[in-house]
Amino acid sequence: MTYKITQYTRERARVLNVSVRVSTKKNKKIDVLKDGKLLASVGDVRYLDYPTYIAKYGMKVAKKRRMMYKKRHQKTRRIKGSPSYYADQLLW
Repeated sequence: MTYKITQYTRERARVLNVSVRVSTKKNKKIDVLKDGKLLASVGDVRYLDYPTYIAKYGMKVAKKRRMMYKKRHQKTRRIKGSPSYYADQLLW
């Protein structure tokens, strides 16, 4: 399954000063790069993310799912540079 990178993710990547591309790894959504060097492969194509929830189910559901994601990953998403950090910043 191929993932289409959303405008939300592209804008967040610009803020973080990284680039994103569709991942070459099985079941991953995006590869995060800085100066052409792979930093992390994040997101699982088998699960939805914040912009996808908005498109499919609306803002109310998306905000609830986002809150649950952030609570579930509250420890690991704060480690700057980790795959969890990039997933949080780019997909949620």
